[in-house]
Amino acid sequence: MSKIHVTTTVNGDETEFLCDPRETLLDVLRDRLNLTGAKEGCGTGDCGACSVTIDGRLVCSCLVLGAEAEGKEIATVEGIAEGDTLHPLQRKFIEHAALQCGICTPGILVAAKSLLEKNPDPTETEVRYWLAGNLCRCTGYDKIIRAVMDAATEMREAS
Repeated sequence: MSKIHVTTTVNGDETEFLCDPRETLLDVLRDRLNLTGAKEGCGTGDCGACSVTIDGRLVCSCLVLGAEAEGKEIATVEGIAEGDTLHPLQRKFIEHAALQCGICTPGILVAAKSLLEKNPDPTETEVRYWLAGNLCRCTGYDKIIRAVMDAATEMREAS
């Protein structure tokens, strides 16, 4: 089967790759672009471990074909920090011990960043609702929610 040539932007950098027409965006990110932050937890869009944004829309990259990235803006967990400076969400996850094994953490960070870009002052209920598509088997959710709420406060005060 012939490969499809895709030109896209990933974390602000124009990128090109060849992919099989049936290859998922998750596989392209991990296997072709060496962006291994997004994880395959379920392969069915139920766990959120592979969450990325496409043109600002939160998606499970295991449900998107790599070819669908043509002309799109993709954001992954690797693009959250600015150089060596961690994003407030990343810092707060560390401060609140809101991570353990790390499988779910990249997807939760991407989802939380997406939420805070749309709503910089969410209620706890809104954070819980927004992150409902991200499953964590290690930490439970209280530390994660506290970290997101704390990051939201810091980000509002900084702006």
